[in-house]
Amino acid sequence: MPGIMRMRWCGHGGLAAMLSLAFFSAGCSSSGVPGAPSAPAAETPAASSSWGISNFFSGSSAKAPQAAGGPQPELNCPPIEVRQGASTLTVAPPGDRSTMSVRYQASFLREARQCYTSNGVMVLKVGVEGRIIVGPAGGPGQIDVPLRIAVVQETPGGMRPIVSKFIRIPTAIAGNPDGTVFSHIEDGLSFPLPTPTAALDDYIVYVGFDPQSAQAQDAEQAKPKSKPKTKAKPKPTASAN
Repeated sequence: MPGIMRMRWCGHGGLAAMLSLAFFSAGCSSSGVPGAPSAPAAETPAASSSWGISNFFSGSSAKAPQAAGGPQPELNCPPIEVRQGASTLTVAPPGDRSTMSVRYQASFLREARQCYTSNGVMVLKVGVEGRIIVGPAGGPGQIDVPLRIAVVQETPGGMRPIVSKFIRIPTAIAGNPDGTVFSHIEDGLSFPLPTPTAALDDYIVYVGFDPQSAQAQDAEQAKPKSKPKTKAKPKPTASAN
């Protein structure tokens, strides 16, 4: 049976009320698109850029190139969810969480993923959209949205990380009272298929804001670079007469 490329998308609505975002669920649906695309190494830059975020979330059925390696078994594509506790990002001065000090507040609008298998590896393409609202202390400018995408295996025995990636999304903030929308498509996540493959039923793709990783990255980059040690020049010896 040919490989199956699946897409599942979830929507969330958001409205600005004072400084808070009021969310409502817009529901989820799933669809399957026959035909497996080629592995990421076989994609050209033009092919990658032609698949925009709008088509991704609209469930575009644009024909994808066929994957090499013969027929692939039909496998479950892990569902995607926003990580609990990481669904909202508040940007404010360190240690000050008062309402009037908030510069920006971000939330997710919708998220999607597609997956296919190739030579015993599952490859994921994950897309997210979100909105940033300007707070009382904020204004036009630019921020990096700290995004974490992770695949984990959740069983009654606990949680096991499979693959994780941290991304910073540069976003220009305008003075739009309805907020600024940011988006990102990540197609560089892959992991070996588990044995047995039925274990995929326990896999989940999580997305969430990760400001802690951004802070750690900034602190690492701010460290002064140590200068290379220079060898001391040998002292001249007095010549014997």
